Amino acid sequence: MAWKTRRRKMWLVFCGLLALLLGLIVIFSGLGSAVIPFGDAIKVLIHQIPIVGEGVNLESVSQVHQKIILNIRLPRILLAAFVGLLLSGSGVIYQSIFKNPMADPYILGVSSGAALGATIGIILNVNFHFGGLNSVSLLAFVGALGTTFFVYSVSRVGNKAPVVTLLLSGIAVSFFLQSLISMMMTLNRDQVERIVFWTFGSVATANWKQVLFLMPVVILSVVIYVLYGRALNILSMGEEDAKSLGVDVERTKRVLLIVTALSTASAVAVSGIIGFVGLVIPHVIRLLVGPDIRVLLPTSLVGGAVFLVICDAISRLVMMPIEIPIGVITALVGAPYFLSLIVSSKNKLMRG
Repeated sequence: MAWKTRRRKMWLVFCGLLALLLGLIVIFSGLGSAVIPFGDAIKVLIHQIPIVGEGVNLESVSQVHQKIILNIRLPRILLAAFVGLLLSGSGVIYQSIFKNPMADPYILGVSSGAALGATIGIILNVNFHFGGLNSVSLLAFVGALGTTFFVYSVSRVGNKAPVVTLLLSGIAVSFFLQSLISMMMTLNRDQVERIVFWTFGSVATANWKQVLFLMPVVILSVVIYVLYGRALNILSMGEEDAKSLGVDVERTKRVLLIVTALSTASAVAVSGIIGFVGLVIPHVIRLLVGPDIRVLLPTSLVGGAVFLVICDAISRLVMMPIEIPIGVITALVGAPYFLSLIVSSKNKLMRG
């Protein structure tokens, strides 16, 4: 009976967050420098739903408001949701694989690799587009993905990649790449502002091409995470125990590291470096639904989307017409919360 009650609570949290996300999409579609009535925003959004939207009459909604919602605000909100989803999901996976609550999506050097790629693109001032991404985003994507695979290759011992070696390799490569970026910034002082702004993170330039670029990555990530939920639960008991229960530990780690590398690199490519999402959200959700990966993971995905949509709204609304980089907002919210968790854990240890 206790398990049924707990399971019901888990699903209530998940469904509540999902409903909140849908509500935020509607609310924030109408908020901005041009305030659009709530009813008009609902009409425009419902009109986009196949079959259901055919009965919605948009004659009372101005063309300008329709274009603002569909071409500017909706793609931005969806992009923020996708980025939050990918980063929080990667955080859960890394914390589970590394058995380290401090693990985040950037632990294998993804952020440093992306920053290096973006820095090269900004300094060279190259201009090309592919798959909805501009040259800086593409180079950031290549840098993030390339760095992750390099770290994994360096860490491999035969067919295995020990967790400790992965962590140490990621840290070493990150420091090395950061030093290269610092040197490039020193030699190209006229581009420092652009480079620094990119590293703050932003979805201000969101468009439908970027949303479509992320969509298959989101679908792939969610499917793989669901399929490997049981294996991750068993893996949390220890690698030896997992092997004895029939889990192919190395294959599981390899598949999940590839998927998280792809998802994190894709998120960073369209938004820059946004910290604390993959670190804090899994902790918050774990407090609400418990450690079962099969529930924790999907709830964290939705929780990450909700968190970043809210942070993006704050970044564009709180100081209009000036926009605060979204990475600054996530740090302002995430850092104090994470410090409170550390203090709370320390106090529990002292009392124990």
